[in-house]
Amino acid sequence: MFRNRCKRRRFYEAFICVVCLPVILPIIGKKAKAADIIAKVLNNNSQPISHAVVYADPEADIPPAPQANESAINQIDKMFKPFVSVVRVGTRIKFPNNDNIQHHVYSFSRANKFELPLYAGQVASPVIFDKEGAVVLGCNIHDWMMAHVLVVKTPYFAVTDQNGQALLNDLPDGDYQVRVWHPGMRKKPKIKPQMINISIADKEVKFNLRLKDRRKWWRNRPDASESKYGSTYK
Repeated sequence: MFRNRCKRRRFYEAFICVVCLPVILPIIGKKAKAADIIAKVLNNNSQPISHAVVYADPEADIPPAPQANESAINQIDKMFKPFVSVVRVGTRIKFPNNDNIQHHVYSFSRANKFELPLYAGQVASPVIFDKEGAVVLGCNIHDWMMAHVLVVKTPYFAVTDQNGQALLNDLPDGDYQVRVWHPGMRKKPKIKPQMINISIADKEVKFNLRLKDRRKWWRNRPDASESKYGSTYK
């Protein structure tokens, strides 16, 4: 009798597992849907604006940042490249010196004050960008060297190209506030974020910006002609 009870018990347990398995598997294998945001940034004359940052803040919890999140801003031909970067809070940025001369990188911005003394032929220690906000970079030796970094919490961001376009890839389903930033944008009128809902289909957004005088956020290299560098850094 005891053996019969054990057999019946094992049968019921096996039956329960078989019945439940098809229900559990779809739950385990289910992935959040993803779509893209296609952004366009223009000036008041409907001309494209490059070097604008477009980023999307999710209304839900933000995914945790990777343990080792790194980026690089190069010094090439006495210029910072890229001119505009966007990174997530906690990112370590390296500043490789690819010139055969010394550079002295610094920032006095509230979001990240730092200084990398004279160095050449080597990579200086990376700088951790652990606060949100805009950071302006300079070089103590070459006054015209300037670059900009925007530090954000969200992992969803991109920088516009020469056509004023930016593509934010693979955003999970949910509600987002899409924002725009440019080192030369005027504070007024204030650009409000655009609320969008991500589902299966991609979403398109468009921003119109008014920029300050170019000399306030960009400097030409003394020996560089406007025709050579002006079109690259609008």
